[in-house]
Amino acid sequence: MQIDTVSLDQAVAERPFTGVIRVDVGDECVLARSEGFLHRGLRVPMTPDARIAMASGSKAFTALAVMRLVEDGALRLEDPVRGLLGSDLPLVDDTVTVAHLLTHTSGIGDYFDEDADLSVSDYVMTVPVHELTTAEAFLPMLEGRPQKFAPGERFAYCNSGFVVLAILLERATGITYHEAVKRLVIEPAGLEHTGFLPLNDLPADAATGYVFEEGNLANTLHLPVLGNGDGGVFTTAEDLHRFWLALLDGRIVSRDSLDLMLRPHSDVVDEDRRYGMGFWLHRSRPALMLEGFDAGVSFRSTHLVESRTTVSVLGNSSRGAWPVVAELAASIDAQLG
Repeated sequence: MQIDTVSLDQAVAERPFTGVIRVDVGDECVLARSEGFLHRGLRVPMTPDARIAMASGSKAFTALAVMRLVEDGALRLEDPVRGLLGSDLPLVDDTVTVAHLLTHTSGIGDYFDEDADLSVSDYVMTVPVHELTTAEAFLPMLEGRPQKFAPGERFAYCNSGFVVLAILLERATGITYHEAVKRLVIEPAGLEHTGFLPLNDLPADAATGYVFEEGNLANTLHLPVLGNGDGGVFTTAEDLHRFWLALLDGRIVSRDSLDLMLRPHSDVVDEDRRYGMGFWLHRSRPALMLEGFDAGVSFRSTHLVESRTTVSVLGNSSRGAWPVVAELAASIDAQLG
């Protein structure tokens, strides 16, 4: 894949970018670049192997864990989620199914409305963030949000839907959501540097997420202390390429399950792309995307299926990655034709 290094340099300087850029083609890493700081206050420079948060990119891990349970017969895509929710979240329509949640077509009310006029510096959690350590702990934050439209009527991106999926995972398996994802997705894919990390106890190789492009304001109080079904995985750029290859080689879910997950279920016109189950899809070509944006996180990883190429941008500030993402997206489109 051809990268215009001059244009990339300009994109890096625009916000400015802090994080990691990596391009892998097959078994070869053709670009690995790090910018900014892993920890600004201590002036620890970013490294190419840093663990950085994925925000909503993590939804693919939730979707894959759910599909593993579908393959095992513990869940069914057509099952109404009311069976496992019981009397919890009574405003969720009784006809909402697992498939509706996976495809963002459930119509349930969202605890984090991405269409609202919010700033990255806002404190949007309505319960103490230190209490959010399991999926069940999110229930008070999901309560009282009325249905927006009938299940299956249309696509509407919904964070609450993926937290509900995490609750279903906990109830169907009897273990925490984080342990379920580890056993069902992370370990089969061989991702040694990927997992959920507590924001208030990050290890030395994990990047602090910064709310702004300058200054030391960290995202610790803006997000759940331990991310859940809708976000929170930390990973490395190298592990992302390993993830895509494991996924497409059938080491996480079966080929039939994968075909269903990567089939376009919605045409998302305003995003100029399509959506499957947990994955964004290129508007017309065989390219898969994970994307995440949150306080202290700006992330995208794109995989070109035919050439086994992964292009990843992991930013540890809220908006710093987007000029770089846009520049590399243009290079991807040029390659795809």
